[in-house]
Amino acid sequence: MPHVIIVVADGVRPDTLAAAVEAGEVPALQALRDAQGLHTLTTVFPSVTGPAYVPFLMGEHPGHVGLPGLRWFDRSRADTGWPHFTRSYIGSEMRKVDRDLALNYPTAFERSGGGLAMMNMIGRGLPRKNRLTDTVGFALRAGYTHFRGDVAGWLDVDRALSSEMLRRVLAERPPFTFASFCGVDKASHSLGHRAPIVRQALQIVDGFVADVTAAATRQGWIHELAIFVVSDHGHIDVHAHDDLADLFRERGLRVLAHPKIYGVSDPEIAVMVSGNAMAHLFMDLPSRTRPFWPRLSARWNETAEMLLTRPSVDLLLLPHSDSTVEIRGGGDRGSAMVRREGNRFHYHCDTGDPLGLGDVHGAPEAECWERSLQTDYPDALVQILALNDCRRTGDMILSATRAWDFRGRFEPIPHASSHGALHRDHMLVPMLTNVGSVTPYRRTQDVFHRAMAHLGV
Repeated sequence: MPHVIIVVADGVRPDTLAAAVEAGEVPALQALRDAQGLHTLTTVFPSVTGPAYVPFLMGEHPGHVGLPGLRWFDRSRADTGWPHFTRSYIGSEMRKVDRDLALNYPTAFERSGGGLAMMNMIGRGLPRKNRLTDTVGFALRAGYTHFRGDVAGWLDVDRALSSEMLRRVLAERPPFTFASFCGVDKASHSLGHRAPIVRQALQIVDGFVADVTAAATRQGWIHELAIFVVSDHGHIDVHAHDDLADLFRERGLRVLAHPKIYGVSDPEIAVMVSGNAMAHLFMDLPSRTRPFWPRLSARWNETAEMLLTRPSVDLLLLPHSDSTVEIRGGGDRGSAMVRREGNRFHYHCDTGDPLGLGDVHGAPEAECWERSLQTDYPDALVQILALNDCRRTGDMILSATRAWDFRGRFEPIPHASSHGALHRDHMLVPMLTNVGSVTPYRRTQDVFHRAMAHLGV
């Protein structure tokens, strides 16, 4: 019977993992590197935990299944509740992720008939008893650790979860297991991705892989086991915070933004930050459908131009239609248009080339990936239009400049490092596996498809 285990070292960078391997600190991961190499994949936009788990658990872009970010405004007034009509997957509303997912995309748990998971956020099709972190006890422990800003405490959480997951895997041998370890991400946010504690967190991941591999070898099912060790996003040091909600309040606008979502009378703009290096901005809030930029530009173009002068803003994305997005570069980098026709992508440099790609005429997804891999924005054309496909996506989408993010307050762990944006430090992630492949691994979605192929579903 085949088994798949996807292990997510949440937030680990390719260079961080490579350095730990070369230093001999993670021998189980080194064995995977020696067997099949260290692959570098692109994750999704927004490059943030939760939406970035969609590729592993559904094989899709988050926009296609209804998750445009960690926070969004509900124009339809049908998916959320009065009075603020917003969603935030930070805190208690995390349990609403499954109900927000599009029904026409089955999860790995639904495809494989169950499984085990921890720290998964997406759990549709997974029995409650098989969700290791879906208990009151764990919620209390995680909440206490989170709001104290206790980074070392998160490593203790990872260790406890590793032991329990190992016990359950060996006892039950489920066809599909998803095990996410958050220590790397929590440590990176608090102390920076170069901090020694980040490597300590990675060693917990290595220990889990080593224990599973040793047990499967000893019990004779190692040849049935496919292991994928991957990250969901990168990290980069943050030196300054440009709080967008406060910015718009200072400009006299009535702002809807978490956690201040109650008591805002007749809001004019909704600011929904993810990661914290990307943000959706929603205007014309009474509209029940997306207004698109041509309808908004008369009132809001001055705001767009103001944002582009701020050092925090790297890219400003303006959806013109379901298949066309205008891209404006911060500073004086000009604008371009990206559009999709069928399965082909076009990128036309108008007053500039903010993505550094040059004109692209009718390229398929694989070519878009190859052409962009060495730029500052790997896979940007595909990722931008995939996010634009979501009806919950904002009217302006901001991607932050390196060393900046868009949220200055209300974080229990001060963000010394951040993610969520389109630039390569956030978009490139490492992947190790014991599964060979004749075709290259490009995107994190490929992990899902290889895993399902191994299971025969």
